[in-house]
Amino acid sequence: MRRYRYEIDNVRSHLRSLWVVIGFQALVIVALWIGWSQSPKHLRVHVPPDLRSGANLAVEEVPPANVYAFAFYIFQQLNRWSENGASDYGKAIFRISPYLTPRYRNDLIADMELKARRGELAYRTRSMQELPGHGFEERRVDVLAPDVWVVWLDLELLESVKGMTVKQTTIRYPLRVVRHAVDPESNPWALALDGYEGDGPRRLTKDEIAKSADPNQ
Repeated sequence: MRRYRYEIDNVRSHLRSLWVVIGFQALVIVALWIGWSQSPKHLRVHVPPDLRSGANLAVEEVPPANVYAFAFYIFQQLNRWSENGASDYGKAIFRISPYLTPRYRNDLIADMELKARRGELAYRTRSMQELPGHGFEERRVDVLAPDVWVVWLDLELLESVKGMTVKQTTIRYPLRVVRHAVDPESNPWALALDGYEGDGPRRLTKDEIAKSADPNQ
């Protein structure tokens, strides 16, 4: 009888050990569930366009090429008046407003109202394109501070009124870009234009047009 009693005690001890293991596993499962429930639902990773040599990607880190592409695309859309600047300018501001800081949006609205009073928008069309040979290079994106950049765009500006060309020139635009993660549904880039940096746009000289000049010079 004593031998059977020892066996029963061993079984009970083993059961207690199993309950301890089960309790520990339950705690681990609860901790993992809490960590999973509190993890971000969406992660934004900016993938550089050139992956021929590979890339080390960090969450929320924006490569210079992506900053440049964003600034060029949004600024080109802002300055695309296909039929009549009197209506197209305002529509463009409204359409890309998620990609503008409130300050820059107010500046654009003020600029639109000023041009309208001067009669500079009626029947005017406008388009911009990148100057050949002056595309993206690392030096065309300056980092001013964490999440603040200046993008140097060399663009050809073309304006016409009722089919007659009134302006055709090449201009360097120093565009300020900031991180703007306010509405990911409307702005998946999490970036925004914030106006011009420094002295603002200036016309390029013939020597600068003939070669891809240093934008800081």
